[in-house]
Amino acid sequence: MAVGAVLLLTRSGPDRTDLKLAEFEQKIAAGEVATADIQDRENRVDGKLTDDTLYKVSYPNDYAETLTKQLVAAGVEIETNNQGESILTRLLFQLLPVVLLVGAFLWLISSMQGGSGPMGKFSKTKARKADKDLPVVTFADVAGCDEAIEELAEIRDFLAEPDRFLAMGAKIPKGVLLFGPPGTGKTLLARAVAGEAGAPFFSISGSDFVEMFVGVGASRVRNLFEQAKAEAPAIIFVDEIDAVGRHRGAGLGGGHDEREQTLNQLLVEMDGFDVSAGVILIAATNRPDILDPALLRPGRFDRQIVVDQPDLVGREAILAVHAKGKPLGDDVALAVLARRTPGFTGADLANLLNEAALLAARRGETTISMRECEEAIDRLLAGPERKSRVMSDREKRMIAYHEGGHALVGHVLLNTDPIHRVSIISRGRALGWTLALPVEDKLWHTRAELVDQMAMLLGGRTAEELIFGDPTTGASDDIKRVTQIARAMVTQYGMSDALGTQQLGRQRGEPFLGREMAGEPDYSEQVAAAIDAEVARLVGEARAEAREVLSLHRGTLDRLADALVEHETLGDPELGAILAEADAVDTGDAPARGSARIGNEAPSVGADAPQVSRYQAGATPPWEPEP
Repeated sequence: MAVGAVLLLTRSGPDRTDLKLAEFEQKIAAGEVATADIQDRENRVDGKLTDDTLYKVSYPNDYAETLTKQLVAAGVEIETNNQGESILTRLLFQLLPVVLLVGAFLWLISSMQGGSGPMGKFSKTKARKADKDLPVVTFADVAGCDEAIEELAEIRDFLAEPDRFLAMGAKIPKGVLLFGPPGTGKTLLARAVAGEAGAPFFSISGSDFVEMFVGVGASRVRNLFEQAKAEAPAIIFVDEIDAVGRHRGAGLGGGHDEREQTLNQLLVEMDGFDVSAGVILIAATNRPDILDPALLRPGRFDRQIVVDQPDLVGREAILAVHAKGKPLGDDVALAVLARRTPGFTGADLANLLNEAALLAARRGETTISMRECEEAIDRLLAGPERKSRVMSDREKRMIAYHEGGHALVGHVLLNTDPIHRVSIISRGRALGWTLALPVEDKLWHTRAELVDQMAMLLGGRTAEELIFGDPTTGASDDIKRVTQIARAMVTQYGMSDALGTQQLGRQRGEPFLGREMAGEPDYSEQVAAAIDAEVARLVGEARAEAREVLSLHRGTLDRLADALVEHETLGDPELGAILAEADAVDTGDAPARGSARIGNEAPSVGADAPQVSRYQAGATPPWEPEP
């Protein structure tokens, strides 16, 4: 605006009368033109007539020479103006960019230092303070992790009654780290602490600290602790702290400067020269193994709490919490659902009841029955039914024999989990599936269990070869899992008599998670060949065991396949009736299973994930459990 005003003042003049070019030439010929000022750049002539009238006239390009000759011939006083810029205008155009850049720089610096303006807000923390108007979550809303609740309740008690602890010379932990598998309730526990503590509660995600500009994350950490100190005693909750707390120097070519500066500032704030009195940091992560050791030492995270998958009692308590407000039918038994959902986390159990409620609403029911709950479990384990998939009778019978082979071998062998359900209805990417549920909570597996599990997994492929003489691609996932189990038995678990009790090879790590990129084999080529031979032997013995069981119980296999073709899905009662004959037969090396393992008695299952054998169309489902 200033430049425009200056140009307007320097270039504006008195009002002049506009003349047409022909009229101007007539006045030149008549001697009525006194002066003429030729403006070359604008193709215009300004001047004064003999009667003192000011005029201006425009002419076309390349006409200035002709017009000049006419004016000279008439004896008019002529001036030529090349219209050069004034000194003031040139100075403005040259200095204006510099002035603007310097002014913008000074504005940015002042806004960052003063904390106002966009840049000041950019360096401020994104932490959210708990709103008292929102629904309050308490420890009564959390179940299945009693030990974690007990540890966190101590923080609540310290904030409420600090004198009781100070009298014993105790100090409240500066930091509490919650770690465990996804969906186990770490964030829910933090929300319960916020509802119980009665102290200011700030929550933020670890990714909110890291930006592309170096220094912003450290500034946000400082700002966060300044806000917390101002309202001390206060609690800070950092979710997914591994986003900012990873091992320094990790990755190819070194670490990330911005993330490492943010981590350094966090270390100083937690336990540096300037102690943050009255601020308790609670953090949650799924990967405690990649966190920097300086972050985990006592004095920073004094207390590390494992939030693991719930056991049988914990699952029942979690189901009771999530069943509140849902119209459950009289036939719904939460204890039975807890037994049939081993390995489920709190998030899985909440999703289970929500899926059952959606199914009941879709069918127009007024209550949620056990039928919807059972179907919800199947949907979570294997995916929704794909009733629209069209299969020929031959394909359906091949799938029935495949799944029947899994079920029969798993039923006969002593060290496998009881068969709970068999189906040839497509779910997700699987064409059929067999569900085995463990009898009790298991913290480890014996060699006999792994060997029988391999035989059960190969029961489907072996049934195809025994009945049709031509195997299919449907057993690719089974073969992959069997190979993984056999190789783990030889190289990790020391379960090979030929190679002895030793671990062979190093685990491959993730370079961007603070681990080595790849490890060189710590054994010779001869040992590698022995490993391959031992794996092949274990797989071959499992296949031979499955073939022996299926050959001995061929009639039961045929009846099981016929029932699957007719009914498509068989549960505990139907399987108990068909497999009853196999209970009384001893297979020699493969011990027979007692009738109590399957039938009317509901299995009591525990924390192990259910084993699901799937007859699939080539590709491996993404939800495949690791051995």
